[in-house]
Amino acid sequence: MVVSGEKDARSAASPADAICWLDAPRDYQIALHQGRLVCRNPKGKQLGSLPKWLKEDPLADQLQALASWLDERALECMHTVERWMLRSLVVPREALQAVWPDQDWRHAFENTVIAPANVSGKVDLERAGLLRESDSKRGLGIVDVDGESRWLTSPAVAIPHPILLQDLDDLRELAGDLNITQKIEQLYRPVYHPTKSQMPLRAIKEYEGGVFEQLNFALGACRRLGYPVRGGYATCRIWEGEEPLEARYYVGGEYPESETETGELIFVDASQRAVTVKDVGPVTFSEGVRMASAIYAKRKVEKQEEDAA
Repeated sequence: MVVSGEKDARSAASPADAICWLDAPRDYQIALHQGRLVCRNPKGKQLGSLPKWLKEDPLADQLQALASWLDERALECMHTVERWMLRSLVVPREALQAVWPDQDWRHAFENTVIAPANVSGKVDLERAGLLRESDSKRGLGIVDVDGESRWLTSPAVAIPHPILLQDLDDLRELAGDLNITQKIEQLYRPVYHPTKSQMPLRAIKEYEGGVFEQLNFALGACRRLGYPVRGGYATCRIWEGEEPLEARYYVGGEYPESETETGELIFVDASQRAVTVKDVGPVTFSEGVRMASAIYAKRKVEKQEEDAA
């Protein structure tokens, strides 16, 4: 987890109302502003782009490296918050308040749905709301499902997975009314519930038969979507309870250049045994089907199928 008590380096380099210029060769000045390099000539005129010779200067390389590090840090903060959501992990309220002044952490947290939790870690989903503010004395400011603003002072909070939110549709409507966007996909994350006929099954077959001209294409789709592939299966591990379950969706195990066809979606425990859907938690099932449907959507689609759709 990336936590820093220091002033945000991005803000220090480029506050909203000024640019922090650094002296460069030939009386030019260079700066990192809003994630990109800018410069001005000896007369003080800001140029549309950096001269080639200045791009090759060591100072430009250092600032570009800083920009890359800041981008990676922002992504790490976002991915950390998303992992907390996937586990509906309970975190100390004071920890969120401590990192709130940090721009990257705030952007990752802001507008997520949070719910209060007690010292035992029990989450009260009925009191969930959209996180809008933080105050060292009053707590975390939320807007609840009724549109009322209030402060959470509970010892801890959770960022629940959307499938656990009974008021999900109302919260989506509220976010729309407030013109709210989220850095992580929470409110508008696709959610999937098992059907009655799926409950006794050990494999979901609705996403079988997705054809890819090459296994390479299927592997590329998995990589872009963020799903590791092992032994021919795209995988998604979810902690829900004391032990994790892993969703596995078959994408093929032949030669990389050969055609492949997707297979079944299964859920396996720590002993590598497939479990029935009724024994799979709601978050794990939803995320497994989300993975399978996203990969299946990248399949080769024949023209007749497109016309029928």
